[in-house]
Amino acid sequence: MPLDIVLLFDISSSVSQKGFFAFQQKAAASFLRQVMKPSDRAAVFTIGAQPLLVSPFASAEVAAAKLQTIPAATSPVPTAFYDTVSASAKYLIEHSAERHRRVIVVISDGDDNFSNLVREMTIAEVRASQRGDVTPAAAKISLDTRRERAVLDVQKAVQQADAAFYSINPGGKSVHLNLISTRSQNAMRLIAESTGGTAFIPDSEMDLERVFSEVAAELRGQYLLQYYSNSQTPAGQFRSIKVAVPTHPEIRVRARQGYYPKQK
Repeated sequence: MPLDIVLLFDISSSVSQKGFFAFQQKAAASFLRQVMKPSDRAAVFTIGAQPLLVSPFASAEVAAAKLQTIPAATSPVPTAFYDTVSASAKYLIEHSAERHRRVIVVISDGDDNFSNLVREMTIAEVRASQRGDVTPAAAKISLDTRRERAVLDVQKAVQQADAAFYSINPGGKSVHLNLISTRSQNAMRLIAESTGGTAFIPDSEMDLERVFSEVAAELRGQYLLQYYSNSQTPAGQFRSIKVAVPTHPEIRVRARQGYYPKQK
């Protein structure tokens, strides 16, 4: 089945270190050229203050060339991570061809500080705190709750697009050194696991190419299982599925956890 890939490239301040940014671009461009066949298409979004489509669906060579023209941030840039993933899922729904496998590949640390839900509610709470209506502790609990809700909304959007989600965190092992980085990585892992994808953490800069090769191998080495459902779940509601190999309990199967049935 042909692939429709949407690649999300983070240009925010947290991942735009000089030198490594260009290396990420080169590795991502090489990935597109490696994994894509003539019948495949790729689109490119940047993750910054807002979702930006920098290259609509095109061939590997066109998408890779456009990817390598993206400039690194020269000043602080906020991160609308949730909004961008949701925008990419919507783009797949609107532009992906029938019977094409849909894939979202994200190169980001996943830390969001500017998506609509997070930003608007944070502003409201800051103002409420200034008036003395909300305590700092209550504001933090509310922010954490909103982030959890935003992650679930993004997960639903990717599932509705019938896409597999892969994330590559350029932060390396340092993502485990603080709460924000760990929380962001866990959110990407949750979305990936629910859609049959994987959340990668390269060990180092030089490990990035190996990770891209693993993603490419997975995209070209999967099984497609089909079945007729007798589920009575109402149309539009999520249907959970579980794939297992009962005769080989030592084998771990990675597959999406469910789907939203298409409207007839």
